[in-house]
Amino acid sequence: MIAGRAMAYSLDPKLFVQRVGAWLQGAGPDSDVVVSCRVRLARNIEGYSFVLRLADDKARELQTRVRDVLLDQRIDGETIWVGMEDAAPIVKLLLRERYLVSRDLAPNDPRLATRPGRGVAFGENETLAVMVNEEDHLRLQGLASGYALHEAFERVRALDQALERELSFAVDPELGYLTGCPTNVGTGLRASAMLHLPALGLVRSELEKVILAAQRTGLAVRGMYGEGSRAAGDFYQVSNQVTLGSTEEDLIADLEELVPCIVAFERRVREVLMKEQRAAIEDRAQRSFGMLRGARSVATDVALLHLSNVRLGVLLGILPGVELAELARIAVQIQKGHVHMLVGDGAGRLAEATERDKQRAVFLRRRFAEFSS
Repeated sequence: MIAGRAMAYSLDPKLFVQRVGAWLQGAGPDSDVVVSCRVRLARNIEGYSFVLRLADDKARELQTRVRDVLLDQRIDGETIWVGMEDAAPIVKLLLRERYLVSRDLAPNDPRLATRPGRGVAFGENETLAVMVNEEDHLRLQGLASGYALHEAFERVRALDQALERELSFAVDPELGYLTGCPTNVGTGLRASAMLHLPALGLVRSELEKVILAAQRTGLAVRGMYGEGSRAAGDFYQVSNQVTLGSTEEDLIADLEELVPCIVAFERRVREVLMKEQRAAIEDRAQRSFGMLRGARSVATDVALLHLSNVRLGVLLGILPGVELAELARIAVQIQKGHVHMLVGDGAGRLAEATERDKQRAVFLRRRFAEFSS
């Protein structure tokens, strides 16, 4: 443990990979389509330059100051604090795979030096997290399972208000919260919903309609890891793009207006596919189940595609012996860092891609042996 004004548990990778955050359990309202919701707030502290111009000594000073405040808050239970300068490459990778840090805070390339003063604090249930000295001094995020935007928002807002009592945030009377990127000025809020759209993915013309509808309302549709990522396993993020000129409630309302429409659209297409192409859908789900249960080598994107087919099969009653919560857990644990800890030697360098694909298959065979098709 690390001593501070409160106590924080250090992260043990071997224990960390055994479970996933509560927000990834596949429960909550409309969880057949909406896997999870996230609300993020960007904040900067008065008296310090923005991160891009922040001197190393000031970055470390700010990190220490913020860390002590965060430890006192006991985020979501006891606080787990990880300083990026001291974190092993595998720890950074695991945190990225759990959506607790960004690629910017913990770069993919281990040869890239970590900028001083960077770190992350999060709770044991992983429903609250705070990145320190990423693009902004603070990036607060609240997460919730299913279509629970207000739950995620209230969670992160409560933390925001608690931190603002201890730290002076940079605020302009006219512009609102000041941020490192102009698109975040104002509320500093980004809200997003992670959607599983396997039926729309099978009818690309209908999926294109969803993307166009989002763009017309000022929302963006991205891959499962957010900006700059591609869709994998039919998982998409829908989020707001600009925060200036809108209230927090307005930005949440924009998503609340569109997401239920997408949910209804996806469900309708599922019904049509089951009515018109039932045999093909059943065959697709069963083949993917068999593939994951018997694979000898499988890449991450291929595994996610088959998991998507299996998840659709579960939701349509084709594969009643499989639990959605377990599929959510598996989708996280097949990522390369988790595979390294769960099946690989858990030490030293990550295995090469070919060997890792074999390790991933071993993990999938073990897990799917527990299910009845």
